[in-house]
Amino acid sequence: MPAEITMPQLSDTMSEGTVVKWNKKEGDKIKSGDVIAEVETDKATMEMESFESGTLALIVAREGQKVAVGGSIAVLATGNEKPEEVKKQYQAGTGPNLSNSGQAPAATADKAHAAPAGKEAGGEQEYGETAKGEHAAPASAVATAPRAERSTSAGANGHGGEGRIKVSPLARRIAEDKKIDLAVVTGSGPGGRIVQKDILSYKPAPKAAPSTGGEGKKKGPPPVSLKPRIPAGQTQSIPHTKMRSVIAQRLQQSKQNIPHFYETIDIDVTDLSRLREQMNRGLESEGIRLSIGDLIAKGVTHALLMHPEINAYWKDSEVIRHGDVNLGMAVALPEGLIVPVLRGINHLGLREIRQRSADLIDRARKQSLKQNEMTGATFTVSNLGTFGIREFSAIINPPEVGILAIGSAEPRPVVHGGQMVVRTMMTVTLSADHRAVDGATAAGFLQSLKMLLEEPGMMLA
Repeated sequence: MPAEITMPQLSDTMSEGTVVKWNKKEGDKIKSGDVIAEVETDKATMEMESFESGTLALIVAREGQKVAVGGSIAVLATGNEKPEEVKKQYQAGTGPNLSNSGQAPAATADKAHAAPAGKEAGGEQEYGETAKGEHAAPASAVATAPRAERSTSAGANGHGGEGRIKVSPLARRIAEDKKIDLAVVTGSGPGGRIVQKDILSYKPAPKAAPSTGGEGKKKGPPPVSLKPRIPAGQTQSIPHTKMRSVIAQRLQQSKQNIPHFYETIDIDVTDLSRLREQMNRGLESEGIRLSIGDLIAKGVTHALLMHPEINAYWKDSEVIRHGDVNLGMAVALPEGLIVPVLRGINHLGLREIRQRSADLIDRARKQSLKQNEMTGATFTVSNLGTFGIREFSAIINPPEVGILAIGSAEPRPVVHGGQMVVRTMMTVTLSADHRAVDGATAAGFLQSLKMLLEEPGMMLA
C-alpha cells in the first residue's frame, strides 16, 4: 500500500521544517536508504533518507515550503499500485492519513509505515514521539545527518536512518575491543557497511579543536580586518534563518521566564597548566595532546557530581537531578550557536574527553552532527577565552538550571604565599536559575570547582 512521508521531529524545539531541496522527482524509483530531500530544521539542514522502497508518486511539499512536524511531504507507491493512480487518489483527498494543510494529523502511529524507534542515548525521547511524549505522525523517511561538504552519500560512513550504524558483528566486536567509536569509521562494505578491514585499518587522526577553557599558551584572537564590511551610505538586510529565529526565541524566553543570577570566581590554574604539559609529554607517542579545557571539563564534571542541584532540570512540578553528566559545549557558527553534547562525560578518561570533544566540535562546525549529539545536555559550558575575553555571563539553556561562562587563562599579578607574584588565572561565571538553585548552593559548586582545578591531583585520584 502507499507510504506517506511526513516531517519528523528532530529536536525538542522543532515544530516545523522547510523543504530546501528535492533530490528526487515524481516518478523516480527509490530504494530504502536513498537521500530523497534536504530539510532545514531549527538546528541545521538535514539530509532525509527514505525507509521505504517504491516510486515517488506525489510531492506534497514543494521546495521552500514549511511543513509542521507530522505534516505530509510526499507519498510513495510501494506495492503493485500504479504511481499515477496513487497520485490521483491523494490529490482527490481519498488517500489515508494525508494532511494537505501541512499540519500534523492526530496520533496515528499504529496505522503508519513508521521508522523503527531509536532511543536517544541518555535521553527520554524516541523517534515518532513529540517532546511531550505524544505520538507524532509517522514517516517513511527521516532526516539523518546535517548537510556538510562531502562527496559521499549519507550511508557512506555506515550510518542508516535515525543514526543507526551498519556494521558487521565481527567488526563491531573488534571495535569494542579496540575502543574505537564506530561513528567516526568509514565503511567500505555494501551500502557503506563497516567491515573487519575498516576497523583494522582505522587510524585516529589527532585534531586540534577549541577547548572548553582557556589555553595556557595563548593563540590570540582572530585577525581583524579594518575594511568596512558594508559600503558607506548603504544598508544590508539579512533575513532570519530558521536557526537564528529559534535561537532568538529560546534565549528571549529564557531571559524572560528564568530568574537568572550570577556568581563569579577567580581560579588559579597555574598548577593545572603544568599538569597538562606533564601529561602531554607522556601522551606524545599516542598522538594525543590534552587542552587545558579538557582538564577544566573534568573538574566541572566532578563538581557537578558533588553538587547535583546544579546538574538538574527545572520542570513545572519538580526538579530532576541527574546522576550522570551530559556536558554541552557551546560552539559558534556563522549562522548562530550550536551545542554539541559530550554524553556520560563522568565515565570518560581524559584521553576520551579529548578525542570525543575534538570530534564533536569539528563536526559541529561542519554541521555533520547526529540528532542525539545535539540534545540531552544536563549542564552547559561556554568559552570565549580564545578571544581574550576575561569574563562574561551566559544565558541558561532550559530546562537546565545552570551554565558556566569560561574566560581566558592569563598571567595576572596576585598575592600568593604572602607575596605578589604572577600566576595563570582564569575567571568563570555561573549563571543559575534561582527557582532551583540558591546563592549558597551556587557558591558551593564554584568553591568545589576552584578546589579541584587548583589541586588537580584530587580529581585524578
